[in-house]
Parts: sequence; structure tokens; C-alpha cells
Amino acid sequence: MVGTPELEIQDMYDKQKGLYIAHGPQGPICINGRMANRHGLIAGATGTGKTVSLQVLAETFSQAGVPCFMADMKGDLSGISQSGKMTGFIEKRCAEFGIASPQFAGCPTRFYDVFGEQGHPMRTTISEMGPQLLSRLMGLNDVQSGVMDIVFRVADDKGLLLLDLKDLRAMLSHVGENSSEYGKIYGSVSAASIGAIQRALLSLENEGADKFFGEPAFEIEDLFDTIDGKGVMSVLAADKLMLNPKLYSTFLLWLLSEIYERLDEVGDQEHPRLVFFFDEAHTLFTDTAPALVAKIEQVIRLIRSKGVGVYFITQNPTDIPDSILGQLGNRIQHALRAYTPKDQKAVRAAAETFRANPSFKTEDAIMNLGTGEALVSFLEGNGAPAVVERAKIVFPLSQIGAITAGQRLDIMNASSVKGKYEQSIDRESAFEILLQDSERRAAEQQALSEQKAVRQEKGGVRGSTLGKIGGAVLTAAATAAISSVSRSVGTATANAVTGKKSKTTTGKAIAGKAINNATSSALRTLTRSILGNLIK
Repeated sequence: MVGTPELEIQDMYDKQKGLYIAHGPQGPICINGRMANRHGLIAGATGTGKTVSLQVLAETFSQAGVPCFMADMKGDLSGISQSGKMTGFIEKRCAEFGIASPQFAGCPTRFYDVFGEQGHPMRTTISEMGPQLLSRLMGLNDVQSGVMDIVFRVADDKGLLLLDLKDLRAMLSHVGENSSEYGKIYGSVSAASIGAIQRALLSLENEGADKFFGEPAFEIEDLFDTIDGKGVMSVLAADKLMLNPKLYSTFLLWLLSEIYERLDEVGDQEHPRLVFFFDEAHTLFTDTAPALVAKIEQVIRLIRSKGVGVYFITQNPTDIPDSILGQLGNRIQHALRAYTPKDQKAVRAAAETFRANPSFKTEDAIMNLGTGEALVSFLEGNGAPAVVERAKIVFPLSQIGAITAGQRLDIMNASSVKGKYEQSIDRESAFEILLQDSERRAAEQQALSEQKAVRQEKGGVRGSTLGKIGGAVLTAAATAAISSVSRSVGTATANAVTGKKSKTTTGKAIAGKAINNATSSALRTLTRSILGNLIK
């Protein structure tokens, strides 16, 4: 949209002028507010002005009452919270643009930080992240991702909450220990897959992801606030987060997914409900499975109907898959360098994404743009891209560059969400319930073991006593029998020698008498043994 330059400017936005972003040969170039939810792209080599273009877009949306979320890679975007000031460069631009007296001002800003160091903590729960995004974050293969699906399904079926990493770790151990049981219902679960996931989980924890998972979970509604009619700028401190690109991209993808699920359909409005800036966008698509790329494409395609615009910031348009690049209607292309055949090919590809302007050759213009210059093409009212214009990006009314640590702290202390997310909460969830169950089973097993030991001990004492008694009885009986038989045989022999008559002279009679005598003797011995043991 091209209009007539204004002599004075209070804001980069008003209802007549629109969303003023750049200044071309024919005057101001503005984004059509109704088309701003059709997504966009800011591309260009390092040092060509991408960050300033992002800042200009964001503060212009803020002035129109549109809240924005952006990741601050180097701390530079924190300056959007402070009023800018006149410089030689801005004074020169004012003369070029016909601006007499710019009114510098900052935007209402909130600072967030996944690690809770440079902003209010931003957390989510394991359940809200879901198995698919979590598998990507952990770098799992298809088989391991399938096991992760099973773990989540078991947790759902058992009513176990997965809030933080220790909950997930407990569930992995539980499923692994009962793999044969769950394998019959949900599919096979190998010990190797469980072990691989546990190792990936440990690595994730070592990278600081444990601070990201937990409660209180971030409320998406906080991103849609306005103050005094201006949209609140939610700035995520991402300098530390970028050390783990997968965590960074997965976090932002989760945020987009949550926004999509929470909002209702509104279609094209006068302005978007929220604008989302995805800096270093190439990280989202690096080493990403095709299925997940398809998921990203789906979210990008559908979220615009929820009134949300997504703007990718990257070095080259070729960093974005064609299926997604085709949905980015509003474009700002800064300079690209073509030192190699590969670079030249990338420049040609970038030029082909614009609607050609007969006044210049797009490919040549891309390589000759100065700092702060860009090729600009926004969607027209009918949804078609406008002819590309070579233009200069408007200077921001907020501060260019980072703020001090003291300024950041003052803004955080004055924030309406101060104290809402700072204190973590650890309520009863899968870890606690499974631990209690494990302790209960261990106690039951211990009790059974002790009962068994007591029974064995009692049985051993009784057996030993009876054995002693039995041995004594048998010994006594044998002794008595031998003694009695000996006596009887001796008597019979003597009678035979002396000539005396015996009442019973047969061997049978002798043996019978001996046995009777032995039995009586054994009974007497048994009685004494029993009485003796009872007395002990």
C-alpha cells in the first residue's frame, strides 16, 4: 500500500496511514491490517538490518493495539521497551521521509525466560508438550517415538499426571518393568528403547530442560494483553536458549500449537489478534522429520483463521520449506551476498519469490541493497502480493539496542504477571503415585518375607526337637532290644549246659520275650525324653 508522505508523525500507525513500515520512491509503504495475519518473512544476510525491521514491525503492530511475541537472540530487542532518541542517522531519514517531529516512545513490554534468569519463567508440562514434540526434542527415532506414545497412553489410562521430567522418568521405569503386561495391550516395548529414551531424557535434563517442564504452566492468555490501547510486547530472552536449538524451536512450535488450540475462528479482522515472530527460523526445519514438517505447515496454514500472524526471520528464503514459504505473503528482503555459485543460486531463488517490478531487476537489486534498505512486498486487499518495491525501512520510535540489567529488572518488578510464575509448584503426579505404589509393594513383600522366615524358624525348632526325641527313642529301643535278646539267649544257653529246663526253649519264644522287654524300655525312655524337653 503506497500513500502520500506525512509532514508530522506521532506514531508509525494511524487509521488513515495504516501500518507504516517502509518508505519507497512513491512514499510510505504500509501493511494492510486485514492481510497481516497472512504471515510474513524477513530475510537477509547478517548485518543488513533484519533485527531493526523486526522491531519496526512489532512496535507498529503495538501502536495499532496488536500484542506481539518475539524471541530476543542477542538482547537487542529489549530496547523496544524504552523511548528512542534522535540520532544523525534518524535525522537524515526524517529529511528523506518528510517527517518533521517524530514522537519517540517505548512499547509496554514483558520479559520472559525459559530458565527464569532474565525474565518471568515460562513453563509447560510434559502432558501439554505431548509425545510427538517431546520425541523431536529428545531426538528419538520412529521406534522410540512409538514407545513414547505408549508411555503417554498408559499414563492417560491410569489417570497419572505427567507434569515434569521426574514424572516421565517414573513412567518410563514403570512401563519398562511391566513391559510384558503392557505389550499385550499397547504393543511391544523393548528394554533397549526404554533405555535409549532414559538416556535422552538425562541429556535433556543436563541441558537445563528440567526448568522448562513443571508448574505453574504458562497461560497463553497472557500473550494477548494490551495496556493503554497498545499491544504488550512479550520478549523471550533466547541467548541461552539458542545454545540448544532443538529446545528453542520445539518450545516455539509448542507455543504456536497451544495458541492454535486455544483460540476460536475469527477470520480476517481489521488487525491480527497476535503477531508471532520466529527469529532464526531455519532451526525449526533442521533435522526435522517430514511428518513434523507437515505438522508445522498445517499449524501455519490454519492459525491465520484464528487471527494470528507468524513472521519468520532468517538469512535466506531457501531456509524455509517451499510448502511453508508459499504461505508467507508479506515479505521484507534485505541484501544477500553472492560470492559462490551456491550463493548466486540462492539469490535467484529469492528474487523469484517476488512479483516483478519492471523498474529494476530484482536479482540485481538484492545484491546491491544497503543497510536498512530492503525489497518490500505486502499483500493487497484482494490477497494478491503487491509489486516489489525497493524501499528504506522506517526507523523505530523505540530504542535501538539492548537495555541495562537494571532497566530490565525494573520492568519485571512493575509487570502485572510478577509473582505469577516465579515460584514452582510440585503437586502429586505420576512420580509421587508410582513411588507410593512401589513403597507399598516393597512393604508387603518385606512383611511376607518376614512371615516366611518366622514360619521356617518355628518349623526348624520343632523338627529339630522331634528329631532328637526320635533318635533317642530309636537308640533306646535298639539298645534295649539287643540287651534283652542277649540276656534271653544267654539264659537259654546256660540252661542247656546245666541241664535245666526252660519254659520256652525255642528261638521264637526267646525273640518275643526280648522284643517285649525292649518295647517297655523304649516307652520309658520316650516318656523321659518328652518330659525332659517340655521342662527345658
